[in-house]
Amino acid sequence: MKKQNVRTLSLILCMFSYLLVGAAVFDALESETESVRKRILEQKRGEMKKKYRFSEDDYREIERVVLQAEPHRAGRQWKFAGSFYFAITVITTIGYGHAAPGTDAGKVFCMFYAVLGIPLTLVMFQSLGERMNTFVRYLLHRAKKCLGLSRTGVSMENMVLVGFLSCLGTLCVGAAAFSHFEGWTFFHAYYYCFITLTTIGFGDFVALQKKGDLQEKTPYVVFSFMYILVGLTVIGAFLNLVVLRFLTMNTEDEKRDARERASLKRGPSARPLGPSPEPSPLGSLCSCVCFRLGLWRGPRRSLSRHRAGHVNSVYCGSVSYRIHGGSSARDNTGFSSPGSTLSPGHSFRDLPRLRRKSV
Repeated sequence: MKKQNVRTLSLILCMFSYLLVGAAVFDALESETESVRKRILEQKRGEMKKKYRFSEDDYREIERVVLQAEPHRAGRQWKFAGSFYFAITVITTIGYGHAAPGTDAGKVFCMFYAVLGIPLTLVMFQSLGERMNTFVRYLLHRAKKCLGLSRTGVSMENMVLVGFLSCLGTLCVGAAAFSHFEGWTFFHAYYYCFITLTTIGFGDFVALQKKGDLQEKTPYVVFSFMYILVGLTVIGAFLNLVVLRFLTMNTEDEKRDARERASLKRGPSARPLGPSPEPSPLGSLCSCVCFRLGLWRGPRRSLSRHRAGHVNSVYCGSVSYRIHGGSSARDNTGFSSPGSTLSPGHSFRDLPRLRRKSV
């Protein structure tokens, strides 16, 4: 089975296992609390019905009115500032649910707006994340140079560490700001920032929902909008680093499989695809032969010009010897082809005193 198929199957199994673990943990943490809250609400509802003599239908009508009035508690949601806020939650897929189109025309436009806006936003954040990673890599390289480190290269581990610290700092800055403006605890503000920047968007905590915030607190509105956009860019840059390695592994495996398939189609004797191996020094040296000794350029030829009349079969590809003056000195390799032989009692010193020439 192909390596990428095994990896994909493993990821699917890991995801379902992760879901099962998450379901079990949330059940253990939230189920009992939910039951307690439900009992308290049932008790309060009974007390209200008894105190004000509401019928069941009257209570349900009041409940419906209260739920419909909840979005209007913060003021006008569909003026320009509120509409801009809603548009951000649509194209970034946050989707708090604090506001929703009430007309059919608004619902139709929202669908078309999301179909075009979501891909555009994803591409923009990916491009911004790549530029940010490039800039951070440059800053790390310059910092290592200034510190006089021997290794100034920036590894993937360095980038992941900086990305993680950037995400942590972004969340902490947002938590401090929203806890101040909204009156939340630092933990709840941090939770809101995390749910927002990961585009989960539960809607249990939503900024700018106090009465008149969207129309009266312009600096806070601008900060909230910029924080969401910049924070998503930082989170996107970090996720690009984490996901990039997996995508690179898949791409490498696909290229390797393509080379293997092409090699099988061309036959076992076909030259495999990919970069050619580097020529070895021995191969370069073997291309040199003694030209003036009368060697033929074919694979083998008899050498009959020996003084004693012996015939020595020499490969053209055999390792040559340098003959300087009256002495012969072997090259550093000092090996000859397995097919080359010398007559007994003779050596290369008996050959004519000629300089080697490359063919």
